Amino acid sequence: MERKTDVERRIIKSLFTVPLKDIILVIVGLKGEAHGYEILKELEKLAIGLWKPSHSNLYTILNKMVEEGLLEPREEYRGRVRRVKYRLTDKGWEYLKTSNNLTLRILYTAVEYHEALKKKLEEIGKTRQMRRETIMEYLELLKRIRDVLDEEISTIERELEGTSP
Repeated sequence: MERKTDVERRIIKSLFTVPLKDIILVIVGLKGEAHGYEILKELEKLAIGLWKPSHSNLYTILNKMVEEGLLEPREEYRGRVRRVKYRLTDKGWEYLKTSNNLTLRILYTAVEYHEALKKKLEEIGKTRQMRRETIMEYLELLKRIRDVLDEEISTIERELEGTSP
C-alpha cells in the first residue's frame, strides 16, 4: 500500500504537470524577471514542497517558451558565472491574460466539483476527521479566496457602471 505522502506527491505532480507553462508565466510576470533557479524554488513552494520539476525538464520548458515567443531571455554574468533571466514578451502577457480569464471560469467549476465531491464522500461515509489546525487553515484559505472574489466582483461592477448599455 502506498504511503500517504507518496500519494500526495503523485497527486501534486499531476496537478502541476499540465498547467506548468501557465504557472511559469505567472511567476515570471509577477517577479518582472526571474532565472531558472528562482522559478524552480517558486514551483516547489507552490507544490507545498511535495514536488518540483527536474532542472533539465524546467530548462526544456523555458527554452520552448522562448521559441514560442512567450519569454525573452537575458544573460547576465556574476564573475564567470552565466545566468539567464527571463521576462515576459508582449505575446507572453497576452497569453497570460487569456489564460487568467479562463482560469477564473475553471476555478468556479472546480469549486462546484469540490463541493459535490465533499457531499458524495459524506453520503458514502468516506469523510475523515480533520484536526482543528487543519480546519482553521482551510477556513483561512476560504476567507482569502472570498476576499479575492469580492475584489473581482467590485472591479467588474465598477467597470459595468462605467459602460452604457
